[in-house]
Amino acid sequence: MRTVFEHATGLGDAARQVGELSARTVIFDVEPLVAYWDGTQETLDDGIARVLSEIAKLPTVEVVCFSTNSLRRPSVAPSAAGVRVVYLASAGKPDGILARRLGYAFIQFDPPPGIPVGPRLMAAAGRLVQPLLFTKAD
Repeated sequence: MRTVFEHATGLGDAARQVGELSARTVIFDVEPLVAYWDGTQETLDDGIARVLSEIAKLPTVEVVCFSTNSLRRPSVAPSAAGVRVVYLASAGKPDGILARRLGYAFIQFDPPPGIPVGPRLMAAAGRLVQPLLFTKAD
């Protein structure tokens, strides 16, 4: 089984696609859509609030998970009315492969140039295996 794979240029684009998929569970990789790798605690907290305010508007979403390989955590437990919110630090994940294993659709945020070397290498490796794991949505 091949899983749907799409690209998003920003939060609005990702939210639109989540809505079109009528997704009930959404997992966000924290870096860089929610907060940049070298961001402050304030930018992390603000990013989580911004994402939750946008995604909680979607009627089908029941669970939002924020996932990061880093140790950083929000200063308060994130919440949104009517939505279960989970934050997972030190996740040790490649999101696209996890989505494929779970049979989930995968929407990849295309960050602007200048990302750190580690994420750039992971993105390059992901592009190599993408045709084997995913198909475009119809």
